[in-house]
Parts: sequence; structure tokens; C-alpha cells
Amino acid sequence: MIVLGIDPGYAIVGWGLVEFKNNSFRPLRYGAITTEADTPFNRRLKIIYEDLNSIIDAFKPDAVSVEKLYFQTNQKTAIMVAEARGVILLCAESRNIPVFEYTPLQVKTAVTGYGKAKKPQVMEMTRRLLKLPAVPKPDDTADALAIAITHCQAAGSELRQKMFKEGNI
Repeated sequence: MIVLGIDPGYAIVGWGLVEFKNNSFRPLRYGAITTEADTPFNRRLKIIYEDLNSIIDAFKPDAVSVEKLYFQTNQKTAIMVAEARGVILLCAESRNIPVFEYTPLQVKTAVTGYGKAKKPQVMEMTRRLLKLPAVPKPDDTADALAIAITHCQAAGSELRQKMFKEGNI
């Protein structure tokens, strides 16, 4: 199974492709779609749409996993991230790729085994699970790989799927 993990944003969209086979992970490719701050917002969305479609077309993932949005203090930023997230979901849906959404708590638990893990712990465990020489940069890329790992873990068994759906993991 090939999973495309995505950490949504509009300045930086982290993405990571992970193959999960025989209960082990293999990173295929990862990176970030970036847009410049002075680029008009609608143009930023178009860049995200075009670049993500290119990634999907090149690697043909079996599933897309995306981090669920959580409340942010800046309402304007949250709305803009939500709009970028909509573009991301459209990319997957337009190619009939199933989308799975995970909360930050689910990602932390799947990657570290501890729902209150700090960001550096999640990043280091992501590096270890994927046997990478260093934590990928920018942080959004490492987050996207962690989100892909989360789906691989969740898809591993019916019990895990049920627990994720119920929010117990």
C-alpha cells in the first residue's frame, strides 16, 4: 500500500509518500509545496492544486491521509488553511483516491505510542520508523510522513481501524 500523507497549509504543504508492506515502512519520496508570501491567495491555491496533482499522477497512491484541522488562535489563518485543505481534498477526490483524516492526537499516538508526545519526539520517531539519516525539513514534510505512517498503522487491522474511528487511538 502506498500512502500519501499531507500536512495542509497555504504557505507550505508538507507531503510524504510511504510504502507499507509486510508490516514495514519504506519512504518513497517527500517534500513540500511552497508558495511565496507575496503571491495572491487564489494563485497560491492553484499552485498547490497543480503541484499536488503532479505528485499524485507520478506516484498513484492507494490512499491519502490528511491531518484534521484543529482550532487556531488566528481565525483568518485557520480559514485560509481550511481553503487550502479543500483544494487538497479535491485533488484526491477527483482521482477517486480514498482520503483518511487524523487528529494530531492520533498521529502522536500512532508514531510514538504516546498521545501527549512533543513535536521533536514525533519527528525523531518518524525518522527512525522510516530509517532516514535525518529528520526531513521543513517540519511540515516530517509531519506529512508521520501522517502517512498513521494511516499505515490504522489500516493494519480491523481492531485498529475501529479504535481510530472511535478516537481511542
